Amino acid sequence: MSAKDTVLEVMQKECTPLNAGRITEISGLDRKEVDKALKALKDEELIVSPKRCYWEPKK
Repeated sequence: MSAKDTVLEVMQKECTPLNAGRITEISGLDRKEVDKALKALKDEELIVSPKRCYWEPKK
């Protein structure tokens, strides 16, 4: 599974907006991988930011 898929899966399971640090803790991925995955997901418009630095899957 790619880092992008892992990040999206973590977000869907938590059901609450998460920041990169929390995603790193839950997933066990490296922070750089999480940041890269968040950028890719944002560019693909699969995630949205309800408040600064927090992300959740687009509904």
